[in-house]
Amino acid sequence: MEKRKIAVPLVCHGHSRPVVDLFYSPITADGFFLISASKDSSPMLRNGETGDWIGTFEGHKGAVWSCCLDTNALRAASASADFSAKVWDALTGEELHSFEHKHIVRACAFSENTHILLTGGLEKLLRLFDLNRPDAPPREIDKSPGSIRTAAWLHSDQTILSSCTDLGGVRLWDVRSGKIIQTLETKSPVTSAEVSQDGRYITTADGSNVKFWDANHFGLVKSYSMPCNVESASLEPKLGNKFTAGGEDMWVRIFDFHTGEEIGCNKGHHGPVHCVRFSPGGESYASGSEDGTIRIWQTGPATVAGDTESSAGNTVSGKIKAGVNDVTRKVDGFHISKDGKAEKVDASTDS
Repeated sequence: MEKRKIAVPLVCHGHSRPVVDLFYSPITADGFFLISASKDSSPMLRNGETGDWIGTFEGHKGAVWSCCLDTNALRAASASADFSAKVWDALTGEELHSFEHKHIVRACAFSENTHILLTGGLEKLLRLFDLNRPDAPPREIDKSPGSIRTAAWLHSDQTILSSCTDLGGVRLWDVRSGKIIQTLETKSPVTSAEVSQDGRYITTADGSNVKFWDANHFGLVKSYSMPCNVESASLEPKLGNKFTAGGEDMWVRIFDFHTGEEIGCNKGHHGPVHCVRFSPGGESYASGSEDGTIRIWQTGPATVAGDTESSAGNTVSGKIKAGVNDVTRKVDGFHISKDGKAEKVDASTDS
């Protein structure tokens, strides 16, 4: 009897509470990297291709809602419920800067030129921190109509987009004037907003809808109704012919970009899916869930069940680094002892 082909993901354990944000770095000379934010207060860095744990950024005292890496994957940033945003050295795990806020910080993003960190949260303010002058007061952009849920850069750092926790729509801000230049209208609050790798599209998830907007003229290009409320969506970056979406029904689906037809459905998470993101090369995509795991799914042909070779049974732990040689030399020293042996790190402590 022929074996039924099913998708077998890499399962990345380590977080002790829900995973609420994922971010892939661009492809660098050392490969590409995946950072995850969790309510357990400890963002984690992984090899983006294998899912192997590299290190844990320790220092926040509350849930971490957002995380990102700069263009060169040399620095990481995180936004937290402890009223702070932090910048980290992605090679050593050292905290470089801690920017204090007056309320919960929900979003953070490095500018394309890596000089500025953008933050937003419950204060209804966008803040721009100059990383070349970290002690200087940040520039503040106010007039957001509600608490900020997501924030991102586009147009070579000339424009900022933001969405609100309790209001529909995506607002586009001119960085120079600090004013809203356009609003992309949605019925429900936008829980995910992604600028495509080529800068052509803005992908949004609101309620049970996934929408694609022209990032230059701001017109609505495609709008698809999903089988359930979705919290996140991501467009395949190379061909742009498919997208993934995940939400409250715990499944990670793949759809045809041109028709909206469902072409794949991946089951495995044991809680709602909070975030999905395609890798920079489009060969895989990651999902983060209420169940505390990250799953990395291959975009290519489905694997025949039982034929997947993995020394760890297709499971990647965040507690003990298995083999330093699996990680690029770029990250030597980050939670790895000088003699080259892996250190045991407990990433499950919920502070």
